[in-house]
Parts: sequence; structure tokens; C-alpha cells
Amino acid sequence: MEQYLPWAEGDGPLMLADAAGQVHLALFESDKGPASTIAFGASGMEFLRWKGHLDACGAEVALSDHDLSWSLYFSDPDGNRHEITTYDYDAVKASLPTEP
Repeated sequence: MEQYLPWAEGDGPLMLADAAGQVHLALFESDKGPASTIAFGASGMEFLRWKGHLDACGAEVALSDHDLSWSLYFSDPDGNRHEITTYDYDAVKASLPTEP
């Protein structure tokens, strides 16, 4: 899990993985109080499909570049918060339009 070492310092998450290095749970500590967000992992292609789908639905989506990963943050119609994350960083970066 060498790719996650930069997050091992500071406020990075506690990540639990299987023997193959697949992250199954990431726990974050926060002073902001309780928060309920359910997060899902996705391949780069799945991430881009989700972004396109959410944009087409007119959902309010926040795209975050975490340097090691990308995340989409949004709420469903009932107000439940969701996150979709991919670690296919370079593939997603190459597919996103560059900002002027």
C-alpha cells in the first residue's frame, strides 16, 4: 500500500485492506462533529461515468482532487451525502477538461 503512504501522516485516514492491498474501509478523524457520508470506490472509468450521470441529472456535485485520488461529493434527493472515489488518478486527470 505504498501509494497511500503520503496519507499516513497528519490527518490522513486509517485504511484497512486485504492481503491484495485493496482498501475496504477508510476511517477519518474530524473535529467538525458527526457526519454521515457513505463512500464508494470506483475504477477511473466508473468514476467518469458517475460524473457524467450526475452532471446529466443536474445534481450539485463537488469534484475534489486529493493528489492521490479523485472524489465526487453529492447528496441524493433525500439529503443523504455520498462520495465516489477513484485511485486511478492519472487516467481521470487526463480525461477531465483543463480549467483556463
